[in-house]
Amino acid sequence: MGFLLVGACAAIEASVVATFGEEGAESGIVLAIWAVASLAGGLGFGNIPIGPWALARRMTFVFVGAALAMFAFDFWTISGALVISGLGIAPALAVMFSIVSASVKFSDTAEAYGWVGTGQLVGAALGSAAAGFLIDGYGSVGGFIAAAGIALLGVLVPVVFRRAHPDLRGRDASPLADTEPVALPPS
Repeated sequence: MGFLLVGACAAIEASVVATFGEEGAESGIVLAIWAVASLAGGLGFGNIPIGPWALARRMTFVFVGAALAMFAFDFWTISGALVISGLGIAPALAVMFSIVSASVKFSDTAEAYGWVGTGQLVGAALGSAAAGFLIDGYGSVGGFIAAAGIALLGVLVPVVFRRAHPDLRGRDASPLADTEPVALPPS
């Protein structure tokens, strides 16, 4: 899922730069607005319990914002679309990290997060590459199409695999213990 989320984000970044260019400040300001929206999403939605539908719901924000950006061609409309998208980014990452934390033994967390990071890096590379090809063919809207397509997969995958998603509502998301106390017979 990190692969899909970060792939969609990389495609959005490429699309924003393709829309506004690299000379002016617009690209940086739009991306900063997007980042602040992600922060706001994390702060605002971070306390929502993580159930089987949590990741799909949060990825829906990313998808809807990316899809709306396909039809937005100026500073304010693209910024508005990316605010919607950004509201789902930090909460989706929080769900993914919570799932990893609650699903592996403490001694395996470093490796698990290493694989999560690797998936995200591959997603960034492939998302920006897909956006680049579509931007070359269709302009900046092509990159937003790539982002929306990748984000749609990011909604569908957790829907299909929702039964494998741990229900962390009311549960500690700490890593599983490698060892536990052993009860000794009374002396």
